[in-house]
Amino acid sequence: MKKKIGFLSFGHYQAAPGSLARTAQDSLLQAIDLAVAAEEIGIDGAFFRVHHFARQAASPFPLLAAIAARTKRIEFGTGVVDMRYENPLYMAEEAAATDLIGNGRLQLGISRGSPEPAERGWEAFGYDSGEDLTGADLARVHTEMFRLAIRGVGIAKADTKMTGMVGKLAIQPQSPGLPERIWWGAASRKTAIWTAEQGMNLMSSTLLLEDTGVPFSELQAEQIQVFREAWAKAGWKHQPRVSVSRSVLPITDDTDRRYFGARDGSDQDQVGYLDNSIARFGKSYVGDPDMIAAELAKDQAVRDADTLLLTVPNQLGVEFNAKMLKTIADHIAPAIGWSRAELEVA
Repeated sequence: MKKKIGFLSFGHYQAAPGSLARTAQDSLLQAIDLAVAAEEIGIDGAFFRVHHFARQAASPFPLLAAIAARTKRIEFGTGVVDMRYENPLYMAEEAAATDLIGNGRLQLGISRGSPEPAERGWEAFGYDSGEDLTGADLARVHTEMFRLAIRGVGIAKADTKMTGMVGKLAIQPQSPGLPERIWWGAASRKTAIWTAEQGMNLMSSTLLLEDTGVPFSELQAEQIQVFREAWAKAGWKHQPRVSVSRSVLPITDDTDRRYFGARDGSDQDQVGYLDNSIARFGKSYVGDPDMIAAELAKDQAVRDADTLLLTVPNQLGVEFNAKMLKTIADHIAPAIGWSRAELEVA
């Protein structure tokens, strides 16, 4: 499978010194413009984190639909939607409609979500997991219903007087191929195996909620391996996709140096405690583009994945991030086997 690269934005906005995304409107409009610029550069994907009760990207589908309408080739999606908060049937309608606008380019990352500022915030959205379910359980229940809905399975009993039919009605619209473009954000090897058993693509981040003492890239490569083994064992007919995320910050001029020059690319993995679990965080790649290219080419998980998502400092604005993505496309990404996609001539 051809190697792809995309950007991943957290959609931060704050009226802080130096921030060019001072409001939610700034963040959203700049996200659309960056997706357009990324497509022109030849980048393959535009992805967005989803958080609630925070000054970050939240409701993804209006943003993704706008990107779908403004672009022709680039994939667009999420990394990830917190399924604890979602009405799975309404989400199925929104996802299908967005995918249809984009002519089948939606790559939808979903999961239980990350630690958040609200305590059991999904309950404020009307989803009570009660004593029987954890937040993770609730996310999987919602996910199962969502995936049934986008496959066209009958959900609601038809009103015979209204429809003249007996049986169950499916959610509309439906978008062909969307069920094969659902990704699960897995933070462990165990969850990666479950993801394969469910027939979802694997989306792995810059951290894993486990630590075996080996470097992050090796642990993540092991996660990818067990995912693919479980996929083959499950007997799915289509080929799965795997993405990993990395922080890549090339330094090419004084502006880059001012923002990131205090870091020299020697960052190491870090081990910490997150979400009641030990976690291993991957290193950042900072410095001269040629040095980063050589280092990134040694990253086993990057080599094994078909898609690399590059986190972007969105508050530095469209111009800075487009320049950074172009530097990566020109001088770094070819080292991992990537080649530029060209826009079709109308």
